[in-house]
Amino acid sequence: MKIAVYPGSFDPVTCGHLDIIERASRLFDTLIVAVMANREKMPLFTAEERVLMLSRVTSRFENVKVTHFDGLLAEYARENGASTIVKGLRAVSDFEYEFQMAMVNKKLNPGLDTVFLMTCENYMYLSSRVVKAVGIYGGDLSEFVPREIVDEISEKLSVRRK
Repeated sequence: MKIAVYPGSFDPVTCGHLDIIERASRLFDTLIVAVMANREKMPLFTAEERVLMLSRVTSRFENVKVTHFDGLLAEYARENGASTIVKGLRAVSDFEYEFQMAMVNKKLNPGLDTVFLMTCENYMYLSSRVVKAVGIYGGDLSEFVPREIVDEISEKLSVRRK
């Protein structure tokens, strides 16, 4: 059984993230979407809120499991029987950092490979940071985030705006 981990902060999850999840779910028997704690960022949503949002927007994929973790990705993958990390790339600028991380993860867990999926051209410009920037000023998020969570994200950002 091929298990992969798609890690990220998903703060918030975007249509670009969902595109990678959908495509990766077709490549692996089980895809674990892992909400990572990132101590360098001040998240808009708690880890629990992000897990709940991701669970709602991925509920149609039978082989997708959403979890949260804090620690080394290479160890998390080993503990969950995953042999592959899935990373989405929007532009060449993403590659250098992600390649470096893939090499570190391989060093920490030699049985672990990283697969890079290029983002769909519709979402090459899209990031959680862009969503927050648009939303904080009351912009329409319906083209950027899954429809099931547009209101939730807009509401959270409106509180920040005030």
